[in-house]
Amino acid sequence: MKPVEVLQKWWGYSSFRPLQESIIERALSGEDTLAILPTGGGKSVCFQVPAMCREGLAIVVTPLISLMRDQVEHLEMAGIRALAIYSGMSYHEIDTALDNARYGDYKFLYVSPERLRTDLFKARVATMDVNFIVVDEAHCICQWGYDFRPDYLLLSNLREILPDVPVIALTASATPDVAQDIMDKLGFRGRREPICSGFERSNLSYVVRECEDKFGQLLRLCNNVVGTGIVYVRERVASAKIASFLLSQGVAADFYHAGLSTPERTAKQKRWMEGDTRVIVATNAFGMGIDKSDVRWVCHFDLPDSLEAYYQEAGRAGRDGKPSYALLLWNKGDMTRMTRICQTSFPPLDYIAGVYQKIFQYLGFAYEEGQGRSCKFDLMDFARKFRLHAATAYYALKYIESCGYWTLTDELDNPSRVMFTVGRDELYRVQLGSNRLDTFIKALMRIYPALFSHPVRIDEGYIARTTTDSEAGVKEKLMELSRMHVLQYIPRDRSPYIILHNERLTPDNLFLSPTDWERRRNVFKTHLESMYRYISPSCSDDNPACRQKRICAYFGQKDAKECGKCDMCRK
Repeated sequence: MKPVEVLQKWWGYSSFRPLQESIIERALSGEDTLAILPTGGGKSVCFQVPAMCREGLAIVVTPLISLMRDQVEHLEMAGIRALAIYSGMSYHEIDTALDNARYGDYKFLYVSPERLRTDLFKARVATMDVNFIVVDEAHCICQWGYDFRPDYLLLSNLREILPDVPVIALTASATPDVAQDIMDKLGFRGRREPICSGFERSNLSYVVRECEDKFGQLLRLCNNVVGTGIVYVRERVASAKIASFLLSQGVAADFYHAGLSTPERTAKQKRWMEGDTRVIVATNAFGMGIDKSDVRWVCHFDLPDSLEAYYQEAGRAGRDGKPSYALLLWNKGDMTRMTRICQTSFPPLDYIAGVYQKIFQYLGFAYEEGQGRSCKFDLMDFARKFRLHAATAYYALKYIESCGYWTLTDELDNPSRVMFTVGRDELYRVQLGSNRLDTFIKALMRIYPALFSHPVRIDEGYIARTTTDSEAGVKEKLMELSRMHVLQYIPRDRSPYIILHNERLTPDNLFLSPTDWERRRNVFKTHLESMYRYISPSCSDDNPACRQKRICAYFGQKDAKECGKCDMCRK
């Protein structure tokens, strides 16, 4: 089928958005392709359509587990077979998923980047019929980018395993230097010219306000601009506080952050998507992959870390092309806070080395142990146990991750798992001893037939509905059977994971490069300076008197015109 026919059949559109067709044509010609499209520019279509045009399976590498799950769900709803592999899955589940990817007529395999280092994945992928390697959020491979992920460097290994498979790399924001670095790291062949849409948003008015009363400014925005909005904040506590304030002023608001359970986040997102909630106050955990076209405004209550992050988040307003606003609020306190964050984000190397050893102590590994292990991790418990400042410890963890020693995942919803630990004969004796447990065990085996062979993911709510029991009653019976040593019951929990890539090293063998530490700190400072230049009221030859021109100039687009809509143009 031709690309436009695939688009029509599976997505219901009769034509492509600007540049989508060019990206798809280049990919289908077999060339490596880097696409730089704005948030909401339809990046997923740029790899999903060519993958559907060719025989075989597309491997999609993305760091966002929530986005991965959403895309798999949407593809499945459209009748396209897709699956995902990410941290928190059991060995058996990963093994089954890889078998399905090889033999099961699937079109898309989504993987988190740390999967690329496992021998199991590398061995299986070599036997798959892969049509494209897709790198989503491609700026994560650049060590000069604002969101570098060391596991992305493993993509070069994937290219060695699949040398003839073309790459489609996508990002919403990349400076010229970052774009070149992406193509270098991915070993691009042939043309090394990104397909870039340009960074103007003709319908978006950028507004910056220096103010002490941020709550008052936000309320005026809610009252003066009709329609749906997003308020971005740095901290989870602030999201609840601001949402509570807006509710007290009659604005239908709610809060959202990564610390909420998956059902809570799903319910909040659904209410906002359907218009029951007008304003969502959120950390940067909200927005990736959310396709709501009629957002009329985005407000940044706190100063972002970088212009790249700001551009992506502000760009969630006005995807339908109608006039929309991006408001950024700041004051002198933000400057002080950002300086403090810079200090917290780069603790001394001897402190970082100490955190490295404490992590292995916390997880219970001696020297030369732990390689390849995946362990649940509670940051606050760790910080309490070793009397560390949680934020500083977190940044030490992330720095060690950037050096490749481990991967710290986002919080994952780990569903309940059950496995029988007795044989069928012994189980039969348990059933004979209790009619209540007999009925429950039979229902459990009917719903989940594989309980004797491996730990199986279960849903207590579904079991309750099937057996006309309460969810509490189901959990009580599972705990009772667990105490009787009839089955192993691992209740659902939420936790990040640490995936250890190396055994625990002695202090003498742990290497943390002072040069690399200094370089990363300078990159962070450079990104902060780009934000300071953007919000500055001062103008110069290299800092134009137009917010949109400032953004475009930062991303290397020199031909942008004054927007006529931002606060500086209107002034």
